[in-house]
Amino acid sequence: MSGVLPNQAIERMVAENQIAATRNLVEGQIQPASLDLRLGSVAFRVRASFLAGHGARVMDRLREFEMHRVDLSQGAVLEKGCVYVVPLMESLALPGDVQAVANAKSSTGRLDLLTRTITDGGTEFDRIAPGYHGPLYAEICPRSFSVLVRPGMRLNQIRFRAGHAVLDDAALKSLHQEIPLVNGDAVIDEGLGFSVDLKLKDTTLVGYRAKPHTGVIDLEQINRYDASEYWEEVHTQNGQIILDPGAFYILVSREAVTIPPNYAAEMAPYLAMVGEFRVHYAGFFDPGFGFAPAGGAGSRGVLEVRCHEAPFVLEHGQVVGRLVYERMEEAPTQLYGAGIASNYQGQGLKLSKHFKTP
Repeated sequence: MSGVLPNQAIERMVAENQIAATRNLVEGQIQPASLDLRLGSVAFRVRASFLAGHGARVMDRLREFEMHRVDLSQGAVLEKGCVYVVPLMESLALPGDVQAVANAKSSTGRLDLLTRTITDGGTEFDRIAPGYHGPLYAEICPRSFSVLVRPGMRLNQIRFRAGHAVLDDAALKSLHQEIPLVNGDAVIDEGLGFSVDLKLKDTTLVGYRAKPHTGVIDLEQINRYDASEYWEEVHTQNGQIILDPGAFYILVSREAVTIPPNYAAEMAPYLAMVGEFRVHYAGFFDPGFGFAPAGGAGSRGVLEVRCHEAPFVLEHGQVVGRLVYERMEEAPTQLYGAGIASNYQGQGLKLSKHFKTP
């Protein structure tokens, strides 16, 4: 069989020591189609981001780039603009026919907390080769806010896949005819197109822009912080905004999205030639997201947008990203939003869970 491995298969991998950890897994760590990864007790402040490269170990490369070590055991601040490497509690002994891909969790991406997974011998971020045996590390670069972290915090997640699982456009069109994947017309071209909503109903508020000089965010504190201290509201009356170079924005998709139970999806950048920006650093959509029987009717995709070198005009309805759908190896026994703690089911324009709900 081929496809993305569901929660019950991940549980079997743990039982068979294909996934190991320095501490027992905790409740909620296994998601419908992924496993949350936990920070260890030390962070290495490094001069620059790096990949281990063929035949090299991350710990050996750290000797080249390490500046100092930060003890996380009592909590420590990772400062904005700095790069850290943190050994994770989990390690892998993958079978030869199973590969993995990692990504930042939703709340991590919404804080502009660039978090990528690196491995021994790795030549790509967030991509783990079939049969990999070894430790996992998180490279963390806070880009908008300094953050307080502790061991056991879950900033990124990993998804396992056997064989080829991606739906081509013909299969995606067929699935959309069977189960509407978006409300309205589906733009299908190497995935399902995602456009930006800059004409939200009954409001001129269309997004948020991160403020440049803010306090520290303790990642354990939920519904704690006043959004106005960290974010500027973005308003428009004509369905158009200008993105500032270097600025980070939270916007929302025009489409309500559905991920049926037998599928998972990942947000991918649209096309480099579309504009001077990148969308969505946290890219996993679990089975059940936006699925009405799991309480998700009307769920929008939150867009994490960073503008690059030049100011760029973003207009209502502009396609900014695409969802790549993959088959599950089998349907998961739990769905996103159905009886598990799912912070963003049924969401619209929404900041991370750390900020007070208006």
